[in-house]
Amino acid sequence: MKIERLRWWHIEELLPIEADLFGEERWTAAMFWNELASGHHYLVATDGGQIAGYAGLAVNPPDEGWVQNIAVRREAQRRGVGRALLEALLAAARERGVSRTLLEVAVDNVAAQKLYADYGFEPVGVRRGYYQPSNTDALVMLREEPT
Repeated sequence: MKIERLRWWHIEELLPIEADLFGEERWTAAMFWNELASGHHYLVATDGGQIAGYAGLAVNPPDEGWVQNIAVRREAQRRGVGRALLEALLAAARERGVSRTLLEVAVDNVAAQKLYADYGFEPVGVRRGYYQPSNTDALVMLREEPT
């Protein structure tokens, strides 16, 4: 597996993964283009020339970061792709001086919540009806870097 910066030419290959994993709540190509144009840090994991997963980080100076998304193609799940992407995002956050990293995860996505907890993320709140159109709540999780 290889992890590298996500580039514009990867976007079309991400869209079927988005559709499969997130259905009506998927991100559009325009949303990914906007993330790249805004200078957010996005990574793609490839395996055998195919995208296995991707992840993004937005940094809010001076010291806050938000994991925008982590997605792993269904057939690549449970192979360490999400873990590797999260570790790469956290390393990028540290390089950028981030001491507080936050994320939102669907309340029913227990597997992702466990992964995040393994890396020191703790629940700090709930956003009711955050994911639309399903009206699913989002659990907000926070990880603070040791000082």
